[in-house]
Amino acid sequence: MQPGMAMDPAPNPGLIFENLNAHQRSAALRTAIEIDLFRAVGQGPADALTLAGRCSASPRGIRILSDFLVVMGLLSKSDGIYSHTPTSALFLDPNSPSSLHSTARFLGLSEMKASLDNLTEIVRTGRTTLPGDGSVEPDNPIWVEFAHSMAPMMGPLAGPLGTIVLNGRTGPMRILDIAAGHGLFGIEIAKQHPEARIVACDWPKVLDVAEENARKAGVADRFERLPGSAFDVDFGGPYDAVLLTNFLHHFDVPTCTGLLKKVRAALKPGGLSATLEFVPNEDRVTPPMPAAFSLVMLVSTRAGDAYTFSEYTAMHREAGFGQIEAHPVPRSPHTVVTGIAQ
Repeated sequence: MQPGMAMDPAPNPGLIFENLNAHQRSAALRTAIEIDLFRAVGQGPADALTLAGRCSASPRGIRILSDFLVVMGLLSKSDGIYSHTPTSALFLDPNSPSSLHSTARFLGLSEMKASLDNLTEIVRTGRTTLPGDGSVEPDNPIWVEFAHSMAPMMGPLAGPLGTIVLNGRTGPMRILDIAAGHGLFGIEIAKQHPEARIVACDWPKVLDVAEENARKAGVADRFERLPGSAFDVDFGGPYDAVLLTNFLHHFDVPTCTGLLKKVRAALKPGGLSATLEFVPNEDRVTPPMPAAFSLVMLVSTRAGDAYTFSEYTAMHREAGFGQIEAHPVPRSPHTVVTGIAQ
């Protein structure tokens, strides 16, 4: 072997079994959330019998499930007593303000799981087996569930995105939030900047969720609805900034570029486009989570993908944007891609 060459890892059959059985891990986590096991543990460290009483479940089932969660690193066990790990206490106990437990509803939707069962066919054909346009079929009800369930996971990204978009800007601003979903990104900008008005575009029932979140945040008087498809509605404008959060990855490059041209036309000269996305490196296999996200798009869309920064740069340039930059979000798999309307 030449100096400096990396050694290949030793053959490991355990890696095969771990991945073939990976569905057990997601099923165990979803079940623990559904029976409220993490809330029960949060009431105080306890043995399986006590936790079974708190969860209205069988002691045998709770013992085996809890042991499996210990193996996964999501609970601790000492002398038969189960307790939270720092991760489960912060992100899985529903009493924690940072809890992500509600995300299990969207990530566990039967429609999405069924697509994975058809992965062999999907790989052969190159597109989802879901009907129509897949997850982006017009007025798909899954996005109402997304708006309800995924807010805790997306919320921590709203602050960094708002800082990038505002970047010292002052005075009145009008912001278009495309595919607003839960609305938290536009709402955060309105919270950070008292002269910002938000126009949220999404399906009507999804906007009901976003509008309620705006009311709770105290910015409903600066929140407007623009119901319908981002590809069909008249955006109006001009806007100081347009948000495209977790949206472009659902479509192929020509469709993304066409939408970016529509965004460019709705912006003031010098206005900002801010796209929040999973952006893998050019090798398309690192970092792990952004790179792996392309599989989600394969099973759920006609032609979506996890695009690299060079691909987003090309799309933005063709659409009439300059000063295209990537802003990795700290402690997150997401990147904000910004462009200035020329």
